[in-house]
Amino acid sequence: MIVAGKQPEPQWLEIDAAIAHCEAGMSIWSWAGTEEEGLDPDVVMACAGDVPTMEIMAAVDLLRQDLPNLRIRIVNVVDLMALKSRETHPHGFSEPAFDQLFTTDRPVIFAYHGYPTLIHRLTYKRTNHRNIHVRGFIDEGTTTTPFDMAVINELDRFHLAIEAIERVPGLKSKAAHAIQKYRDKLEEHRLYVCEFGEDMPEINDWVWPY
Repeated sequence: MIVAGKQPEPQWLEIDAAIAHCEAGMSIWSWAGTEEEGLDPDVVMACAGDVPTMEIMAAVDLLRQDLPNLRIRIVNVVDLMALKSRETHPHGFSEPAFDQLFTTDRPVIFAYHGYPTLIHRLTYKRTNHRNIHVRGFIDEGTTTTPFDMAVINELDRFHLAIEAIERVPGLKSKAAHAIQKYRDKLEEHRLYVCEFGEDMPEINDWVWPY
């Protein structure tokens, strides 16, 4: 089997970690988050798919820069059936195992490369389902740039970072400066794409910096 794409893709994991991750179906990327030992995260940033993973990672980069005290957990999903319960699918996670990843009471911002309703259907019986907020394809699109497609479906790094801030209790008022910064970036992006017909260099050239 050969898996190939037209565009270069980031390699997030080394081979042994990638094998373990794929065998599990989903896992915490502790190397990318900012959790503190013994403390629950303030927010879980979850993703499934290549573009959602890129945008979640870029959103976490923004949050780490602008809100360094925010405790962030990243959960990457490669097998959607892992979201189901063990009783309904052999790949499904048990309730304790699922809660260990997604917590029982913290906001989860889930970026997905398809319709958001699917993630809700797969997780609706989970303890923390009420706090799972999914961003995905909302039937918006046109002939435009790759990043602009993410923006018009509100699946980009700036929308994801804003939602994370807005969903963490008590954070929105303290981080109004960050929200405004990201909204300004969205407007800067819109103007740049309209003028030049391509994504801003800071988008095209972004790489995980840590």
